[in-house]
Amino acid sequence: MKKKSIVYSDLSKKQLEILKELYIQKKVESMSHQELKQYVLEIISHQINDTIGKEEEMEAWREMSDFFEEQFEIIILEIQTKYIDDKNVIETEIDSQKQRIELLERNNLDQEKKDMWDD
Repeated sequence: MKKKSIVYSDLSKKQLEILKELYIQKKVESMSHQELKQYVLEIISHQINDTIGKEEEMEAWREMSDFFEEQFEIIILEIQTKYIDDKNVIETEIDSQKQRIELLERNNLDQEKKDMWDD
């Protein structure tokens, strides 16, 4: 008879936590300095560049602000100056959102006018 292989659900929560911590420790210890740098680069790049939604974008913004500290505003101003000709995507998104809201408000006003005459 073939012996059943062990799966994660065979362990208690505490046992699984200990196994995970052991794996993390041994995995990091086994990596070379270059492998560690590459791994960290991939993780940070994913964390900062692959943000989805306003909340994650704000979290990435805070992380960058904390890292650059007093230099953060200076860096932003330099980037804004260097890339002044680039279209501001965020501003465009806000403008199109404002336009949609205004259109909805106008449609609601038009609908209210029609409703008044239907009585």
